[in-house]
Amino acid sequence: MRRTHALLAALATGALAAAAVLTVTPSASAATTLGSAAAAKSRYFGTAAAAYKFSDAVYTGILDREFTMVTPENEMKWDATEPSQNSFSYSSADTIVARAKANGQRVRGHALAWHQQQPGWTSSLSGTALRNAMVNHITNVATHYQGQLYAWDVVNEAFSDNGDGSRRSSNLQNTGNDWIEVAFRTARAADPSAKLCYNDYNTDGVNAKSTGVYTMVKDFLARGVPIDCVGFQSHINSASPLPSDYQANLQRFADLGVEVQITELDIAGSGTAQATTYANVVKACLAVTKCTGITVWGIRDSDSWRSGDTPLLFDNNGNPKQAYDAVIAAFGATPTSPSGSVSGSPSASSSPSTGTGGSCTATFTNNAWTGGFVTTVTVKAGATALTGWKVALTLPSGAAITNSWSATASGSSGAVTFSNVGYNGSVAAGASTSFGFQGTGPAPTGTAACA
Repeated sequence: MRRTHALLAALATGALAAAAVLTVTPSASAATTLGSAAAAKSRYFGTAAAAYKFSDAVYTGILDREFTMVTPENEMKWDATEPSQNSFSYSSADTIVARAKANGQRVRGHALAWHQQQPGWTSSLSGTALRNAMVNHITNVATHYQGQLYAWDVVNEAFSDNGDGSRRSSNLQNTGNDWIEVAFRTARAADPSAKLCYNDYNTDGVNAKSTGVYTMVKDFLARGVPIDCVGFQSHINSASPLPSDYQANLQRFADLGVEVQITELDIAGSGTAQATTYANVVKACLAVTKCTGITVWGIRDSDSWRSGDTPLLFDNNGNPKQAYDAVIAAFGATPTSPSGSVSGSPSASSSPSTGTGGSCTATFTNNAWTGGFVTTVTVKAGATALTGWKVALTLPSGAAITNSWSATASGSSGAVTFSNVGYNGSVAAGASTSFGFQGTGPAPTGTAACA
């Protein structure tokens, strides 16, 4: 990846009077998340993750709930894993791998050989000495993770942007034109079970750069050089829009026999335009049988290396954006608010109460475990459409909200009111929308009201 490289009182006295007790029952099926929607189509949906953000409960809540594949953002690169020559450091990367394993997620390793983010000591090396250092680095790092990773980005961004399909000029390229081949053969010897990928940007459509990569992959396959997959970063913005031949380009690589993976997806923009582009990326991947999955490069907009472009599926507060629902729908699932492993119909609903634009009911389900819970709330309009809504409930003693999505909470404990956000306030007559929240302590079991 390139880095230029970052009213409660009113409701309590009014609407709550109309509330009914909700009986909460566990659900037998999993709610729709990015990962589950993709898995239903035999794909993975992943994200880049940074170990230093694991103290952020909102960040880890989304990471653990939504994704089935994790790529360490920087923790497996050369400067992080071998800061001094032949002295290796894996603690941060190991933290990510361990968390992923504990959550049943797979890991894409990123990246063994790259012209950027090299440790300072490599600057004094060239020729045979640098080549030997690269081989030693790949051997040690891939051996450390042998059998633990789904795939490796073995070589990253080795082709130039000069429009002729040539290799990038770099210290690694200067060790000899066979350096990429050597890197792949070394990785295979060190970690035979991992899929070995080449990864690059500005290769999303059929162009000189992608054709240069295509020619290399075709040559490698013909000569028995181990390569299993090609990664397309897909950093989309107004200067680099989604190409009209995106799917065709993925397909031509797949026709060679390798898997294709979308590895660092982010799409600048907002609203319907951004959502449509995200959906089109998903549809292109689904149309190519050997497109095995999609990874977005970060979780919230604020976590992105290009945060000013608001390019991800969750806003700065961790609320899912319109693009989130578009991705779910593109996979053929029904968009719902993120809700961990909750789904299905609630067992009861509140009595209707008059609110903004019409009457509504609120129902909820919980997914609870020792010390915590995720609650999904469904707001359904009555005979009249809603132009805004609020749901009020009182949390049990000892319960505290740590994260919410698709609604704004007035507090974190006791009596709490949830208000719609901009994109889900309008609900047609008889239709519904959902929001959710995560918390510590006992799950909600009492009363709620919709207004």
